[in-house]
Amino acid sequence: MGRDNADERSVALAHIDNRILLIRDRKVLLDADLAALYGVQTRVLNQAVKRNRERFPADFMFRLSAKEFSIWRSQSVISNSAAKMALRRPPFAFTEHGALMAATVLNSPRAIQASLYVVRAFIRLRDFDIARTLVEHGKKLAGHDAAIIELMDAVRRHMAAPAEGKRRPIGFVTPSAAGTD
Repeated sequence: MGRDNADERSVALAHIDNRILLIRDRKVLLDADLAALYGVQTRVLNQAVKRNRERFPADFMFRLSAKEFSIWRSQSVISNSAAKMALRRPPFAFTEHGALMAATVLNSPRAIQASLYVVRAFIRLRDFDIARTLVEHGKKLAGHDAAIIELMDAVRRHMAAPAEGKRRPIGFVTPSAAGTD
């Protein structure tokens, strides 16, 4: 039984991961996707949000601009294009915190359960971003290490260079001093 539950969770997380979009440099779920996850109609979710507007500040939820809306519509023509074209107004975009708040205003067992999957999906994406950043920094540091090693080798070669025979005296040399050496 534990394995089946883990498999279901993995499938649910993968499903949610595919629905999370990057809009305005934020990872968001659109209202229709969030409503589907929570098992309600989009209009029911939007009505609950409108009734509880004070619970959804701008960093929890925002409506797509007309430009963002047209870009989103044109990005994936194949997937659910009929539903996209039927929309009259731009959808709401919910951040991780907004998705959780939506579950609390809906207050259904399925919404609460699905919100756990949503949180896990956002955390997983954040972990991927952190891992990618660490790899990038590691590559940069490896490049710096190679440059420092090359510089140190050049300094060592210069310091270990043998003296070239007899050195000429520095300064003004008088004829009598020139013959004494």
